[in-house]
Amino acid sequence: RQRGDAAVAAYSKRFDGSERATFRVSADEVEQARLSVGAAELAAMRQALENIRAFARAQRETITDLTDFKAGAEGLLMGHTNVAVDSALCYVPGGAYPLFSTALMLVTPAKVAGVRRIAACSPVEKGAGKNAGINAKTLAALDLAGADEIYAVGGVQAIAAFAYGTAQIKPVDLIVGPGNRYVAEAKRQCYGKVGIDFVAGPSEVLIITDSTANVSFVAADLLAQCEHDTQAQGILVTTDDEFAKKVLVELENQLKTLPTASVARQSWDNFGEILVADTIDEAAAFANERAPEHLELQCQNAEQLAKDLRNYGSLFIGQWSAEVFGDYISGANHTLPTVQAARYTGGLWVGTFLKTLCWQKANRAAACALAAGAQTMANGEGLAAHARAAALRAAPEKTTEDVATS
Repeated sequence: RQRGDAAVAAYSKRFDGSERATFRVSADEVEQARLSVGAAELAAMRQALENIRAFARAQRETITDLTDFKAGAEGLLMGHTNVAVDSALCYVPGGAYPLFSTALMLVTPAKVAGVRRIAACSPVEKGAGKNAGINAKTLAALDLAGADEIYAVGGVQAIAAFAYGTAQIKPVDLIVGPGNRYVAEAKRQCYGKVGIDFVAGPSEVLIITDSTANVSFVAADLLAQCEHDTQAQGILVTTDDEFAKKVLVELENQLKTLPTASVARQSWDNFGEILVADTIDEAAAFANERAPEHLELQCQNAEQLAKDLRNYGSLFIGQWSAEVFGDYISGANHTLPTVQAARYTGGLWVGTFLKTLCWQKANRAAACALAAGAQTMANGEGLAAHARAAALRAAPEKTTEDVATS
């Protein structure tokens, strides 16, 4: 707040090695990024973008305005209108991996919602020199999704800049997107000055199985979660003790050939869990209590079991519904609540960028019908001006002195 761009630059150099004087990414940088990305990856991005956009549009169609609701008093109409926020920041983390899929997941629903100004930012690539920019794949994805402004800045300093504004960075109304623990804390502290989607922690998956599940699928899905970072968590809840033992063996076998084993191993050893439930209902009760970010059902009667589950970020029903599809390409959003936040919120979606604004319209007859009750309640609360405003509507020919003595 006090030092503006100078502080952003200082922290960017300290934490990311960035010496950029201009934070906003130029059109030439975007073009060079798109040219450097392989055709197969661009095609996959476009496929994912198409699916994400289609699902977001379908969701938007379910959010309807309420017009001319006739309330109790004759002549009183009420309703609501769904309006997009004016501006939003889509924060795409850099970290150990270029998470260009997140760029698509954040910008696309904002675009479908109708946000007028969509800014995006991501840290520069570390070790790429003083003129380093955003990872080319991330930059290409942000451009494909339709971000209006892109900035090569990340971390706490990016959250602060877009919350409070600097000479180079105009503040926004809403900040969305995942990040490390420092980014999450910055979002929490800036909430109020700016809106946020939610405060997210390390990624997590909970898989419910019985003896019929595919051991290789389950082990692979657990490790896919664990490789995110050393704080990620993979949890298996199964009704079959022998299946649990088979998964342990398969995990070790898959780790031997996994390029990201150093991260996945540490995550699994420190935070992985395998629990054995007496019944599938007990497993479901545990899942509702744990409220995981991702919840997979790889068991018999998975669709029936899904009806008993209510606390999760995203649900994957059946062994073919891999969580990784949701991460990338199926179309449902992968920006989801963690650390039990699914108890009270869902994941990011087109509605995240919308405000539901209520309105009302009364004629004279409705005002007269409402005035006495409003006046009585206002007087009961000791708010004399409120009572006067109601009473004048009931008798507009009277003066304020007449109302005061009545």
